[in-house]
Amino acid sequence: MLLLSASLIPSNAQVVENAPQEAKTPSVEMADVFRQDGKIYVVVAVMLVILGGVTVYMVGIDRKLNKLEKELDIH
Repeated sequence: MLLLSASLIPSNAQVVENAPQEAKTPSVEMADVFRQDGKIYVVVAVMLVILGGVTVYMVGIDRKLNKLEKELDIH
């Protein structure tokens, strides 16, 4: 039943066999605009800052937890 209902759902990701190469590769319009304007570097930089912040936060929590474990003598 699940296979039957899944096959009835229309898909927007269909590739036309005789289409030119540009039409065969899926394109994300927003990403293309960001690349053209040079803003993709800003997006990547913000993502790296967020990832770095989360990493620093997790390392800080790990150090505090290790300190508490040593104080309570939990192994």
